[in-house]
This record gives sequence, structure tokens and C-alpha cells, in this order.
Amino acid sequence: MSTITPQEALDRARAAADAAKQAAEAAQKYADQIAATASAASGGAIDPIVFQLAIFALAVAVGYYVVWSVTPALHTPLMSVTNAISSVIVVGALLAVGVSSTPAMGDGPLWAKVMGFFALILASVNIFGGFLVTERMLAMYKKKG
Repeated sequence: MSTITPQEALDRARAAADAAKQAAEAAQKYADQIAATASAASGGAIDPIVFQLAIFALAVAVGYYVVWSVTPALHTPLMSVTNAISSVIVVGALLAVGVSSTPAMGDGPLWAKVMGFFALILASVNIFGGFLVTERMLAMYKKKG
């Protein structure tokens, strides 16, 4: 098993940061092109959904390049820790399941509650799975005694 020197790790981290920066710049360029096209097509009035879709596309592109530029040795800890971000999804899912949108809607539509419950289950599995992976990974480094 080969070891990585601190300088090599630093160089790899810089290369990953450069790749992420290039991906962000490319995504910004594409978003500008999308906004210009949408503005021209709509006569200057851009629908907010276009901006939301552009942000989603940027997040996908940047996320793809950032995750694939991480060295394999860091991939498992990074992914297992970022699963905790699913707690935000849990909060949103709980709101969808239990809170009415407006007083006029009463309890809210049934499909929103079903989708919220489904999101709650998936996010919970993701969170607990991430903690199990982290625990298993940390157990590999404990001294056997």
C-alpha cells in the first residue's frame, strides 16, 4: 500500500480546487447563456422557473465535477459526512407531512403529504446509512487491543 506525502495531498487538493473553479466558471457561462436566451425569447420578462432550473443545472454540474475530482481515499469520509445535510430534507419533509400550506387549504393536499412522507423515509435512510458508514470507517483505525 502506497502512502501519500503531505505535499502530494496538497497538490491533489489544489488540482481538485482548480477543477471545481473551472466547473463553476463553465456553469456560470452556461447560466448566462440560458438567461440571455430566456430574456430574448420572453421579451425581457424572465419566468422565475427559468432561474430555478439554471440554479439546479449549476448545482448538478458543479457537484459532479467536485465529487469526481476527490481522491478515492477521501471519498468515503466526504460522502458519509455530507449525508448529514439530508437533515435539511427531513425538516422540509416534516413540514410537508404535518403543516398546512395555507389556512384556506386545511390540512393540505394528500399528494403533498404522501411525497413528504416518502422524502422523510429516504432522507432518514440516507442519514443513518451515512452514520453507519462513518462508524465502520472509523472502526478500521481503532487500535485492536
